[in-house]
Amino acid sequence: MVTITPYEKEDSALKIIPTAIIPTAIITAIILGSSVSGDEPVKLFNGKDLTGWTGADYEVNDGKLICRGKVLRTEKQYSDYILEFDFLLPPRGNNGLGIHYPGQGRPSGAGMELQILDNSHPKYSKLKTSQYHGSLYKLQAATRGFLKPVGEWNHQKVTVHGAKVLVELNGTTILDANLDELMSKYLKHKGVKRRTGYICFCGHGDPVQFRNITILELSGQSK
Repeated sequence: MVTITPYEKEDSALKIIPTAIIPTAIITAIILGSSVSGDEPVKLFNGKDLTGWTGADYEVNDGKLICRGKVLRTEKQYSDYILEFDFLLPPRGNNGLGIHYPGQGRPSGAGMELQILDNSHPKYSKLKTSQYHGSLYKLQAATRGFLKPVGEWNHQKVTVHGAKVLVELNGTTILDANLDELMSKYLKHKGVKRRTGYICFCGHGDPVQFRNITILELSGQSK
């Protein structure tokens, strides 16, 4: 979700892109410890229809899920998991991945939203740092510079484990967030307090495409 607001000067600390990036596999292993079982990821989208999903009537075409409405969410709730998917942004494309969504209200506030956005479009040139792709919307900014050009497929891996949220884009870690720390900073944000809920795509009307959506539950349970 994007709300265009007057430009605010960025915190200089958020402008820094690390010169050496720790391999994402190492970061994931440190965060998860022994939580990963020998189970294989399962398809969250079967490529044929909206089985397992409810809400907006997204289009399914040739193995792709195409945004055609507002919020599309899973029928199950999840707590700890690794979610992977490919996505393709059209020019000025805007969507979002909702986590710990309770099923009502705006995913970015009632739950939390990981932004999916064409960072390169002039329309979005004056957003807050925490409104660009991969960011926890208005909670924590992601590192920019790792999206492929508009019209090309990207691969994203999202690890949600307790208070940790890790986002890897095309093999590079762009967000490493601690929800407990954010909860103490954003006292009025309801979603940041949640540790379970639905997974959703937030819509916004742009025809963003998704494919190869898989999930590996770390806790071994869904609700």
